Amino acid sequence: MNFWCERAWLPAGLAERVLIRVENGVIANVSTVDTIPLGVRRLHGIVVPGFANAHSHAFHRALRGRTHDGGGTFWTWREGMYALASRLTPQSYYRLARAVYGEMALAGVSAVGEFHYVHDQSNEFGYALREAAKDAGIRLTLLDTCYLAGGIDQPVNEVQRRFSDGTAEAWASRVAELESDDVMRVGAAIHSVRAVPRAELSVVAQAFPDAPLHVHLSEQPAENEACLAAYGLTPTGLLHEAGALSPRTTAVHATHLTPEDIALLGGSGTGACFCSTTEADLADGIGPARELADAGSPLSLGSDQHAVIDPLLETRALEHNERLRTGQRGRFSPAELLGAATRHSALGRDGGRIEPGAPCDLVAISCSTPRTAGSLPQQVLLSATASDVDTVVVGGRVVAAGGVHETLGDVGRLLADAIEELWA
Repeated sequence: MNFWCERAWLPAGLAERVLIRVENGVIANVSTVDTIPLGVRRLHGIVVPGFANAHSHAFHRALRGRTHDGGGTFWTWREGMYALASRLTPQSYYRLARAVYGEMALAGVSAVGEFHYVHDQSNEFGYALREAAKDAGIRLTLLDTCYLAGGIDQPVNEVQRRFSDGTAEAWASRVAELESDDVMRVGAAIHSVRAVPRAELSVVAQAFPDAPLHVHLSEQPAENEACLAAYGLTPTGLLHEAGALSPRTTAVHATHLTPEDIALLGGSGTGACFCSTTEADLADGIGPARELADAGSPLSLGSDQHAVIDPLLETRALEHNERLRTGQRGRFSPAELLGAATRHSALGRDGGRIEPGAPCDLVAISCSTPRTAGSLPQQVLLSATASDVDTVVVGGRVVAAGGVHETLGDVGRLLADAIEELWA
């Protein structure tokens, strides 16, 4: 299928009347035309590349709307997450993840990085996630996560045993059995310096040198304090010591950093993934996004615990958090924000651009809704939400249009059924 776009955000900027020709799911040619050829799919509004959700915990979606009474902290929220994790089976996780990935597809996500730590020392859960992504029509980078300790110098608790392979070597051996295919690419993750002992960090960092490596980093001040007390290093310093910082690495959250941490991350080309709606929901804090970008860290975005699945809100929150933190507007240009929202390289994938050779992943955003009407085309990212996403194309195939998933149908019903099953 070929596509005609009323406006498309090309590498050189916005262009009008753009014809995109597709071969085998890849963009073969991009041109501007005065006459619309017969047989092409028309995409109105503004068309941008498919969004990359660089950080997901799919099962956390079952906590949305269930954690907002009684106050608390990240650490008290975590107890509810553990209770949910204890209920998962590969079958129930498949049903939930299929609906969650369907929700992502409706919002314009073409690829997701699943930070996956519910293993039960097998790959059943990982393959369940692959089937869920396949059914939802999006690509998956399975960031299989090493999780060995309940905290620095602490054993795993009863629920955390589901997350642990016992040793980094056993984790690597299990992950090596996972097979990548057209839907799923296998990557690695260090859960955190809390969950992987110092001696094991380098084993994880070196296990799969050609795959993306992600890590939760300095999400909480308590993590920094414990790391400094135990090792005399910040979490960033500890990862640097282990050889875990590099251009294939993405530090998720990167919230509570020292200037030296920022220099290490930027100087090594390590990316930083901000999950602004989750960081707000869990009262984590606001990280130094502008400083990291200026230091050399490519930025990406994720929905993490899925308090919201809306790449446009995550994009806007990146800029708004900077404004709140600094008292200045325009900390990121619209083009920089789009780059963060579409950074597929954080997932070890090609994408994030509309040009020949790139996957044909497209998101058409309506410019005539109550939210977007009157917006300048170049600034629609700062006015639109996922509700304004009209059509989503992944690999040259329409997966969602008019708020309806082409194969899953009623995603809201699927979510309700899957979540009810888990809490029953």
